[in-house]
Amino acid sequence: MARKIGSRYTVHQVIGRGSAGTVWLGEGPDGPVAVKLLREDLASDQVLVGRFVQERAALTGLDHPRVVGVRDMVVDGDDLALVMELVHGSDLRSRLEREGVLAPQAAVSVIADVADGLAAAHAAGIVHRDVKPENVMLDLAEPPGPGGAPRAKLTDFGIARLVDAPRRTRATRIIGTPDYLAPEIIEGLEPRAAVDIYALATVLYELLAGFTPFGGGHTGAVLRRHVTESVPPVPGLPDGLWRIIAECLAKAPASRLRAAELADRLREQLPALAGLPPLVLPAQGRPPAEEVPTPGEAVYAESDAGSGAHRRRRGPAVPLVPAPAPDSTRDTHTSLRRPSAQELAAYAAESRAQRAAPASAHRRGRRALVRRRRLLAVLLAVVLLLAGAAAAYTAFAAEPPGGSAAPAPVSSSYRPVPTPPASH
Repeated sequence: MARKIGSRYTVHQVIGRGSAGTVWLGEGPDGPVAVKLLREDLASDQVLVGRFVQERAALTGLDHPRVVGVRDMVVDGDDLALVMELVHGSDLRSRLEREGVLAPQAAVSVIADVADGLAAAHAAGIVHRDVKPENVMLDLAEPPGPGGAPRAKLTDFGIARLVDAPRRTRATRIIGTPDYLAPEIIEGLEPRAAVDIYALATVLYELLAGFTPFGGGHTGAVLRRHVTESVPPVPGLPDGLWRIIAECLAKAPASRLRAAELADRLREQLPALAGLPPLVLPAQGRPPAEEVPTPGEAVYAESDAGSGAHRRRRGPAVPLVPAPAPDSTRDTHTSLRRPSAQELAAYAAESRAQRAAPASAHRRGRRALVRRRRLLAVLLAVVLLLAGAAAAYTAFAAEPPGGSAAPAPVSSSYRPVPTPPASH
């Protein structure tokens, strides 16, 4: 059934669902459009509506071929909607679930496109904050790129920023999707452009490996790994491409590439990746499906209501926008309690204790070698000290007190005169 959105648009059918609302196929004055209609509970939040209006100029002014353009923003009664360019294709998550991992050249081509879109957004002062496969559209109407890869466009700019309103979240909350969250967000820093680079590198890792580098298990474990663990290498990946991914997944934001640099570096790799098949990784390379939460992580524990059921959180960590039938079994755009400093310290200790045995044995071996060298140095110092003391004692004993000369030896011809006995 047709539905009017404002005075200029008519929507006909739902073509997608997200955590913040539904996407409809619509018609406007200039032809077909996609209309993202935000949920009613969001539309009734006056703080969010005010922010929505404030963001209008920035979002509608972001015009780039690698970004799904926002054509208009509608505030009409209970309707709060983004009117967007209609992309003829599917999102990257659907592509992954349908066909599996991409060949390296195709994966790099897709991510280079998204990096171009991020570069334009960052130049305009806009941080996406929720880069993930669900927010990457594959445009099948455009000629394919290198390796037959479809051209990619980044969508849902501004949604994370819009819903992160003062009345909806606090400084102790995290807005984002756990698998793609940069460490600085978990630690409470203000999200800047580098968080998008970290998330995009995570998406590239997932396109190549079939899973995210720090995903698996309950949300607390995922957050802990982002902060404390090094990114595990992807076996069989060319060294040049791996160095780019590792650089963009650096814990320090300043160490990551900028979006334009990332796009250029990735495209430099394309000729060397031509013809490489999709990677086939051993099962042990995948993260654990589930693990027992530590006490510091228990607040994030999830319960599974059954096979294929959506995971619901217990305690203060709840979905930002609850939905009876979410569009993915993954956590999408959630609001999580930020770990305290003590919990983060505990995560680091737990992570060190759980690291692989070979690395721990290597460190223990080095520590034992250092201890042996120190002990040898101490023993050598003691021996030298004792030798010096003995030499000093010998020299001191050879000299009589007062410094006088030694008495002359007694002649062998000397005979003592006997003493006469005393008379009585």
